[in-house]
Amino acid sequence: MTGVLVLAATPIGRVGDAPPRLAEELAGADVVAAEDTRRLRRLTTDLGVSIGGRVVSYFEGNEVARTPVLLEALLAGERVLLVTDAGMPSVSDPGYRLVAAAVEHDVPVTAVPGPSAVLTALAVSGLPVDRFCFEGFLPRKAGERARRLRDLAHEERTMVFFEAPHRTGTALAAMADALGADRPAAVCRELTKTHEEVRRGPLGDLVAWAAEGVRGEVTIVVAGATPGADVATDPASLRTAVAEHEEDGMSRKDAIVEVARLAGLPKREVYQAVHVGGER
Repeated sequence: MTGVLVLAATPIGRVGDAPPRLAEELAGADVVAAEDTRRLRRLTTDLGVSIGGRVVSYFEGNEVARTPVLLEALLAGERVLLVTDAGMPSVSDPGYRLVAAAVEHDVPVTAVPGPSAVLTALAVSGLPVDRFCFEGFLPRKAGERARRLRDLAHEERTMVFFEAPHRTGTALAAMADALGADRPAAVCRELTKTHEEVRRGPLGDLVAWAAEGVRGEVTIVVAGATPGADVATDPASLRTAVAEHEEDGMSRKDAIVEVARLAGLPKREVYQAVHVGGER
């Protein structure tokens, strides 16, 4: 009989936000795998709970090597609890490899739902929440970061990013360059903590604000593109847009479909602009 892998959310700020089941799982698990065992000890002290099983570290540096060990425990019938420093495991934190391994071996995987910086920031941002995507951390290298944001320039869903405080200003400036200085956004800092702050405004304004320095845990929420807003609809511009997509490896047919979607036009109009060059 196999065990169970439990992914448990931990507070992103105030310990009082911990789900009640977290204490139960910490006390009852055979193995507790923690991103930082010192932070785990502080958490258990604050919760007034004693861990009943053995504690092992599970972080980026040992995730590959430690996954088979934890899988062996699961296959032996043990209950393995995975916690990270804050929020839900595997969301820009260790966990994905272990979940994938457990699923591959038909080990049940469940979760203790709870605090999430992604959903908290999205909810308080004031930006549309009906459709959104999570982009995690942007690449650190300038060129890779610019390419990633360029790929997102026409994304219509609200976007959520994590960022380190010392790179927040740089990230916002890159976003303003790629997405437009007028694009609405929100910088959510120290969510649920004593010095929580949500700064809302166009990306250009947020760049100026961040120039003074940013402290604490940061989540950035950016509005999606308005359909057709970034694509000119005159025939010459449509031809150029199609050609750019072809240069990126798209077939002409797919490029026409994509440009039509971005411009909010029927495909036939883009087709005519490309193949006939006539007036709309």
